[in-house]
Amino acid sequence: MKKLLLSLFASFALVIAFTNVTFAENDEAILYYGNGCPHCAEVEEFIQKNNLDIEIEKKEIYQNTENAEEFNKTCDKENISLMDRGVPFLYAEGQCFIGDKQIISYLQEQEVPPEQVEKSFSKTLTLPILIGAALVDSINPCEFAVLLILMTTLLASGNRKRALLSGIAYSVSIFISYFLMGIGLYSIISSIETTSVFIKVIGFVAIIIGIFNLKDFFWYGKLFVMEVPLSWRPKLKEFVKSITGPISAFLIGFLVSLFLLPCTSGPYIVILGMLGHGETYLKAIMLLALYNLIFILPMVGITIGVYFGMNVEKAEETRTRNLRVLHLIAGLIMLVMGIVLVVN
Repeated sequence: MKKLLLSLFASFALVIAFTNVTFAENDEAILYYGNGCPHCAEVEEFIQKNNLDIEIEKKEIYQNTENAEEFNKTCDKENISLMDRGVPFLYAEGQCFIGDKQIISYLQEQEVPPEQVEKSFSKTLTLPILIGAALVDSINPCEFAVLLILMTTLLASGNRKRALLSGIAYSVSIFISYFLMGIGLYSIISSIETTSVFIKVIGFVAIIIGIFNLKDFFWYGKLFVMEVPLSWRPKLKEFVKSITGPISAFLIGFLVSLFLLPCTSGPYIVILGMLGHGETYLKAIMLLALYNLIFILPMVGITIGVYFGMNVEKAEETRTRNLRVLHLIAGLIMLVMGIVLVVN
């Protein structure tokens, strides 16, 4: 129970870190328009084609009596005579703009340059979010299971030093393979046109991954699990048990990384989607390196722990006993990440 409470506390702390991410709030405005009005259509076309640092709520007044009443109340409040009232009519920052030319002239001042649009996406990815996603990946039960099989196999020979070197070589191999895959995916994603819809899609992906992990906390084993597919596991164990030393551990680490992809790629893809639309190439590479360093830290820690006498069987029991808790932590973090992306 204590472990569960500590895990929930850690998750809550990360949730607070994510929700403290600040985003610039756009100004709000109301555009009153009429169906069939050509001047209104001009304004709407301008709004659709340009990135504006202002949020515009549109209200039709020809066929909607409530909007028409609200429009007239706004005009009364601003002392606009009946003769001067018409659409399109924009009410923004306590000012009234009437007619397409006047409104478009005002909106041109609210345009956001393309380079600033890119920066607004880069604000979405902060170090707490990247570190949180990397931690989700690093506590993934798939990794622990594979590493513990590896250490058990190597310790059977009685050579702890070789087990230590093999565990580190395996971890370095996983780092390199995931890093290279990340660079490849980043190159593809960064070539796609940046849109706010794309960021929302990434957010929904994170939410789905979070829900699937929470499913494994409440109903572990039902339908599917967010781990290596059962049908793959015999082949995976075969690969791992064929490791005899540091060189084979390094080489087979690349193959094992492909088996791990189904259960570890979710957070990575979310982060890559954000990196691909908000960072320069050099900064993205540095952040990818940081992510993957955090990703392999538990593997390195377990390897060193085993070298100094940590009981592998007990470690496996602990892993099995806390599978649900690990999925709970991963689910909560991914869910919050997704909500932050979709809402903001």
